[in-house]
Amino acid sequence: MLRPAILGLLLACAASLGRGAVILEGGWPILWTQTAGQVADVPSHEGVVTPDPWHFLHRMSLYRLLIAATDPFMGCMGTNATDSPIWGLPLQFGWMLTSGRLADPTGASTCGLETGEKMCVSTHSWWGCVSYFTSALPFLSAAHKGFLGAGVQVQMQVPEGVTDYCTTYADCSARFPDAMTKWDAFFQGLLDAADSPLPDNEKKDALLGLYWQAQMASTYASSACSARQSHYSSEEVSFAKSWESSGEYVAAAHFQSNLEKSALFITPLPGRVLKTGDSAPSIADLSEEENHTLYIFSWINSANNMLGGSLVRMWRSAMCSVTTREKGREMLEQLLLNPGFATSSFLSIISQMTTSC
Repeated sequence: MLRPAILGLLLACAASLGRGAVILEGGWPILWTQTAGQVADVPSHEGVVTPDPWHFLHRMSLYRLLIAATDPFMGCMGTNATDSPIWGLPLQFGWMLTSGRLADPTGASTCGLETGEKMCVSTHSWWGCVSYFTSALPFLSAAHKGFLGAGVQVQMQVPEGVTDYCTTYADCSARFPDAMTKWDAFFQGLLDAADSPLPDNEKKDALLGLYWQAQMASTYASSACSARQSHYSSEEVSFAKSWESSGEYVAAAHFQSNLEKSALFITPLPGRVLKTGDSAPSIADLSEEENHTLYIFSWINSANNMLGGSLVRMWRSAMCSVTTREKGREMLEQLLLNPGFATSSFLSIISQMTTSC
C-alpha cells in the first residue's frame, strides 16, 4: 500500500501537468470523505437500499462502496489500495461536478450551480445522464452478485415525473440487457479470478478486458441520453462525442484506470463547459494543457471519421496481445500528455503494430 505522503506526492505531480478542473482533495476524489463508507450509511426503505443518484454525494458513495466491496478481489491489479480500475469513475464524476457539467443546462433551475443547489445532479444534464450508466448500472449488478452482502436489494431514487432512467436490477436488465450482462460478467470474473491458476499478469489483463467491455456497453447504452445534447453548444457536443470515442482506444488497450493514472488523464480535461466560439488550441481562458487535450480529442475523432471508422478498427486490431496492449497504453499517454508527440507518429506506429499481429 502506498504511504499517504508518497501517494500525495505522486498526485501533486499529476496535478501539475495540467490546470483543468479540480478532481482531487487530499489525494482522493473530491468530497470523498463525505461519502458513505458502508451500505448501512445509505438511505433505505422497508429493507431496500435506496440511494439518490441525483445527489452528488450519493452517486459518489456508489463508487466508494463498489471499490471497497471489490478490492479484496483485485489483488492481481497491484499492491496499492488505489490500483482498482474503478477509481477512474469517481475521478471522472468529480471532474463533471467541478467543471459545471452536472448542472441544469436548460437554465430552468439552480440544480448543480455554485450559487444554487451545488450537490444536485440535473436529470437534464447529458453528462449526468451518461454517468448514470457507469454508476447505477454497475452498482446494481454488484449488488445482484452479492458484493454488497447477501440478499441486499437496491432501488435507485428518481425525481418525480422522470421516467427514462432504470432504477432496479430487473428494470435495467430489461432496458439495457447488454450493459447489465457485461457488468455481471465482470463481477463474476472477479469471483472466478480468486481460484484461477493463471499468473497475475494474465488475470489482470483478462479482468481489465471484462471491465472495459462493461464500460463500453454502458457507453453504448447511454445513447439514450442523446436528446439532452440539444441543451449545449455545438462545441461542447463535439467535445462530448470525441470524449466518448476516446473510450474505444483506452478500452482496447485494457487501460488500468487506477487513481494515479486516471488523475493524469482527467486533470487536463477542460475545466468548464465549452461555449460557442471556443476553438482549441486557442481558447484564451483555458490552460495550454486543456487546449492540447481538446485538440488531440478532436484530432483523433476527426481522423477516425475521415477514415470511415477505420482508425478505431486498426487500433482494436493492433491491441491483439498483452504486449501490444502495453505498448498501446504507453502511446496513449504520449499522445495525450506530451505536446511534442506528433500525431503522424501515432498513425505510423498503429500501422506497424497492426502488421505485427
